[in-house]
Amino acid sequence: MAVSAFAGLSVVSLLSLGYLSWDWTSPNQVENESVPNIRDTTTSNYRAPHIIFIMTDDLGFNDIGYHNSDINTPTLDKLASEGVKLENYYVQPICTPSRSQFLTGRYQIHTGLQHSIIRARQPNCLPFDLVTLPQRLQEAGYTTHMVGKWHLGFYKRDCLPTRRGFHTYFGSLTGSVDYYSYDSCDRPGRCGYDLHEGEAVAWGQGGRYSTHLYTKRVRRILASHDPSVQPLFIFLSFQAVHTPLQTPKKYIYPYRSMGNVPRRKYAGMVSAVDEAVRNVTYALRKYGYYQNSVIIFSTDNGGQPLFGGSNWPLRGRKGTYWEGGVRGVGFVHSPLLRYRRKVSKALVHITDWYPTLVGLAGGNMSQMQGLDGYDMWETISEGKESPRLEILHNIDPLYVPARHGSLQAGFGVWNTAVQAAVRVGDWKLLTGEPGYGDWTPPQVLGSFPGDWWSLERHVESHKSVWLFNITADPYERHDLGKQRPNVVKQLLARLAFYNRTAVPVRYPAEDPRADPSLNGGAWGPWAGDEEADSSNQVYPRRRKNTKKKFCKMRCHSDMGRNLIGGAVP
Repeated sequence: MAVSAFAGLSVVSLLSLGYLSWDWTSPNQVENESVPNIRDTTTSNYRAPHIIFIMTDDLGFNDIGYHNSDINTPTLDKLASEGVKLENYYVQPICTPSRSQFLTGRYQIHTGLQHSIIRARQPNCLPFDLVTLPQRLQEAGYTTHMVGKWHLGFYKRDCLPTRRGFHTYFGSLTGSVDYYSYDSCDRPGRCGYDLHEGEAVAWGQGGRYSTHLYTKRVRRILASHDPSVQPLFIFLSFQAVHTPLQTPKKYIYPYRSMGNVPRRKYAGMVSAVDEAVRNVTYALRKYGYYQNSVIIFSTDNGGQPLFGGSNWPLRGRKGTYWEGGVRGVGFVHSPLLRYRRKVSKALVHITDWYPTLVGLAGGNMSQMQGLDGYDMWETISEGKESPRLEILHNIDPLYVPARHGSLQAGFGVWNTAVQAAVRVGDWKLLTGEPGYGDWTPPQVLGSFPGDWWSLERHVESHKSVWLFNITADPYERHDLGKQRPNVVKQLLARLAFYNRTAVPVRYPAEDPRADPSLNGGAWGPWAGDEEADSSNQVYPRRRKNTKKKFCKMRCHSDMGRNLIGGAVP
C-alpha cells in the first residue's frame, strides 16, 4: 500500500521538486572547416556518416585539459571546443557495465550484469539474445571494426567481438594487461598473454606500446577502406589510462615537476592518448572520411585517485555511485553538427549512444524495443531538450548490504540495505553502500601517509540513504534526505519500479578450465561452443556464514514482494 501511493506519481511531478597553439599545416592535425549540416535520413541522397567512437579507461573528470590545465590534451581540447561538450554526461562506475550498456543500450538490470565486472575465469559474457549496436549497424550497411579492450567475456567463441557484430577485432579480451608485454594476470601466478587478432592469439607483438599499436591499426583500417562506398564504424577502446601506469618516458617528462609520481605517470598516459587521437583524426582527413564523420569521445568510468586519476571537485572515485564514479568526460565532434562550439548541459547517459547511432546510420528504429537509451542527436546537434528525464545508475543485489539499512528505513518502499542509485530530474538518491565517499584534492601526494587521502572523507555511520540536488549541489556536499522525505519516498518508489523489470544476475563461479596454462599460455575461449549457457548461476562474495541465497533480500512494491536479484517471479 505504501508504494502504490508513490508509484502513481509521474516523473514530471518529481521534476517539479525542485598546450600549445595549433599549426594546421602540420600533419597529425585536424583541419578547421565550415561544413554542411547532416541530411535528413529519409531523403534519397542521405549518406550515412562514418562513426568513430573513442573510449578511454578510467579517465577521471579532472583528467582532461578543458577541465584541468595541469593536464596537456591539446587535441581533445580542440575537438571538444569545436564540437559539443557533454557536461551532464553519465557512465557506469566500472568497466564491464559501461561497455555493456554502450553496446546494448540497456541498463545493467536488463542484461544481468548488475554486479561487478566479468572476470577472466568466469563463464559469462553479454547475453546472446541481445542484438548489439555493431550488429544493428551491420544491418544498416556498415563495416564495423573494434580495436582495443573488450572486457565483455570470452569463455565461448560466441562471446567474442567478431561474433557480436564486429567484422574485425584487434585487442585484449581481459580487463587489464601490461602495455608492452600484453600479459594479463587474474591473480599472482595465474597469468597469460592477451592480444588477439580476430579469434586467434596475436603472438609476437610484445614491446610495442598498446596505445601506439591500437592507433596504428585504426589508421590501417582507414587507409584500406573506401569511404565513398560504405559507411564505417570503429570502436577504438583504449586500455589507457587503466593501471598498470606505463608510458614511454617522453610523455612523462613534461610533467616532471609533479610531486605525485603516480599522477605524473598517469598524466603522461593521458598525453599519449591525446597524441593518438590527433593521429586518428588526421587519418580521417587524409583518407576522406572527416567531412561525413561523427567522432565521439567518452570515458568508461571515473578516475582512481590512488593510481593517479582525479575526479576533483566531484565526490568519490571509480567503483562508486558518487558523481566522481559515474559522471563522465565526453564530447561529440562532427562537421555534421548543426550547432557547434557549444556546451551541452542536457542529461545524457551511455545507453543513449545505441539509439542515437542507429538513428544516424538510418537503421530500422522499429526494432529498438526494450532499450533504456534515447536518441540524443537532436539534443546534441540542435540543442533541443533532452528526452531523458532520469537515469537508473544501478541496483546491485550482490553488493555487501549496508549494515544499517532496512525496509523500515526505506519507508516500507525499499530495502535501503541494497546498493542502488537513481537520478530523476535534479534529484539523486543513493541507498546501501555507495562506495568511498571522499573528495580527493589533486595536490595530494602519492607518497603521503594514508590519512592524507582522507582529508575530506565524510564518514556517516548508521546511514543507508542519501539525497542530493545534483543541479544545485554537483559535489554532493549537502544531504537533503531528512529535509525532503517526500522526495526520498518518491525516488525509493522509482527504484522499486525499476526492480520489477530486473532480470536475474549473471555472475557464475570461476571455471578452472580458463587457466592460460591449460590453453597454450594465452587467455581465450575455453568452453565448447555446444556447452549450455551457465552464466545465470550466481555465487556470493567470500564472507563468513554466507550462503548462496543473496536473492533473499526483498523489497515491497504495489505488486507484492519481489526478488531484488531479478524479475518478479
